[in-house]
Amino acid sequence: MWQKLFTDIFKNKEAIVLRDYLALERTKLANERTLLAYTRTSLYMILGGIAFLQLKDFNSISWLGYMTIILSIVFILIGIFRYIQIKKRLKKYYKHSIEPKTDSEKAP
Repeated sequence: MWQKLFTDIFKNKEAIVLRDYLALERTKLANERTLLAYTRTSLYMILGGIAFLQLKDFNSISWLGYMTIILSIVFILIGIFRYIQIKKRLKKYYKHSIEPKTDSEKAP
């Protein structure tokens, strides 16, 4: 619903210029950096969960280790989902920017 609302309000009515193309490239790179940050955080959470499970004197908190490992899996899945979602949106903008304009769409 929100995505439909966003696309209804903001339509690309003119040709994309270099500035806009570079902004899309920066957004693409920021999206990749965000995925790497999710991956890094997930790996550290897995390491923390394994460390909790290795503690012999604290068997009463072993549930914390399992919970951390489960959260790390959820975290990486959220990161991948967001990456794919934003990548699809950017691909749509790239597609609209490359399509040639017809004579009726060109400015007089």
